[in-house]
Amino acid sequence: MENQKNVNITPCNPNALSEVKAVLRYLGDISGKAIITGQHTQTNVQKELRYIEKVTGKLPALCGFELLSYSPHINYENSSPECLLEIEENRNTLDRAWEWAERKGLITFTWHRFSPFGSQDKGFYSENTTFDASRAVIEGTEENKALISDMDHMAGILRPFCEKRIPILWRPFHEAEGDWFWWGHKGPEIAKRLYRIMYERYTRVHALNNLIWVWNSPLAEGYVGDDVTDVISRDLYPPKHNHTDLRSEYEELVRITSAPKLVALGEIGVLPSIKQLSISRIPWVWYMTWSNDFGSTADWTSEEELHQAYHHEYAITLDKLPSLY
Repeated sequence: MENQKNVNITPCNPNALSEVKAVLRYLGDISGKAIITGQHTQTNVQKELRYIEKVTGKLPALCGFELLSYSPHINYENSSPECLLEIEENRNTLDRAWEWAERKGLITFTWHRFSPFGSQDKGFYSENTTFDASRAVIEGTEENKALISDMDHMAGILRPFCEKRIPILWRPFHEAEGDWFWWGHKGPEIAKRLYRIMYERYTRVHALNNLIWVWNSPLAEGYVGDDVTDVISRDLYPPKHNHTDLRSEYEELVRITSAPKLVALGEIGVLPSIKQLSISRIPWVWYMTWSNDFGSTADWTSEEELHQAYHHEYAITLDKLPSLY
């Protein structure tokens, strides 16, 4: 992967903390030479980490945390028992993120964001809300004011991490190529504008200079722009036990920009083949296996495959991660 030799590691935010620069420099150093193991968790129990440690004796270098229960406008009265349970199990998961920070692991946040108003049940899905994202990008509208209010609420939750100088791999408005979430329902152009509104507000108004900005979509026509992106990523859910280096998916993703950006697997249902990656050197800098059955059972990745991956010299696990902050 010759094009990765000069991968861009300059933060898109000119005021980024030195800790952000250290993480990006490290990601640049390992690009095409190793991959960071990652696992999403969405409950306080973190059964996925327990499972990985039981099977491999190791822990991932990157842990993902879900922010859905921190959404300020959840319609509790019109939510299913399933939704209410998910919210309850997710509550206060940032306590676990603080513990992970103490271990100096890498942190990424996913926000299944309940819409600012008009939602019922799992209001992050477009089918469960009347909130119109195309109006939210128009300054002065009711939707825009609600959008900004929600962003400011989350900024307050993120601020303590900034004050403690803890870098966060921030992946807002994820899977922007699809219409299943309300932020993608009105098309990629609107999703792009939502992201840019957040970027401007979080960098200029709230000075959240600890965020590493991760764009999450393979659509070239929907790319948000190099000026607000540190890492490009995509989410993939291959068939069960189908472990590859994902070469074609990588080649499709990097076509969204001519800039040599860092590239990651924001979410994946099965582990990529660490063995194949060690040979092909497709420069995914991290992967994050999704939660529940994807990351806590052998339904998608066998115990043997998981153990081999975590013990492969190409894989960076928590014990092999240098102190970056």
